[in-house]
Amino acid sequence: MILGREELASRICADRANGSRVVLANGCFDVLHVGHVRYLAGARELGDVLVVGVNSDEQVARLKGPGRPILPEIERAEIVAALESVTYVTVFSEPTVKELLLTLKPDVHAKGTDYTEDSVPERDVVRSYGGRVAIVGDPKDHSTSAILARLGGET
Repeated sequence: MILGREELASRICADRANGSRVVLANGCFDVLHVGHVRYLAGARELGDVLVVGVNSDEQVARLKGPGRPILPEIERAEIVAALESVTYVTVFSEPTVKELLLTLKPDVHAKGTDYTEDSVPERDVVRSYGGRVAIVGDPKDHSTSAILARLGGET
């Protein structure tokens, strides 16, 4: 289910009132691959509700460079929302996930294995409200850039 921030915050509040543990994962998810699926499945194992923040088109272009994203944000969000492990999806346009974290205050902020708990940029934000950071997924052996390079496209 794809939701705007206000409705998402309301749903999370209701989920928490019912005793649910909330996990937030985020990323660009431009050309979904098995690494993304494993990351999100690992994140879901940490709680009852998995919220996925998908970077806006503007932020993907800033982070990944010319030619990106391949798919527009609403399509990326829809594909991520279709995964069994995902409860809610929202698109965020800020340069970092900090504002989304502060709005939702998830119990766990899940990041991929290209990070350590101490290298997650938002770790201090998560700890400031009593949440924790967790590293999930398989080794970073998959990437959209590598897939595009194999196809002869832009990276």
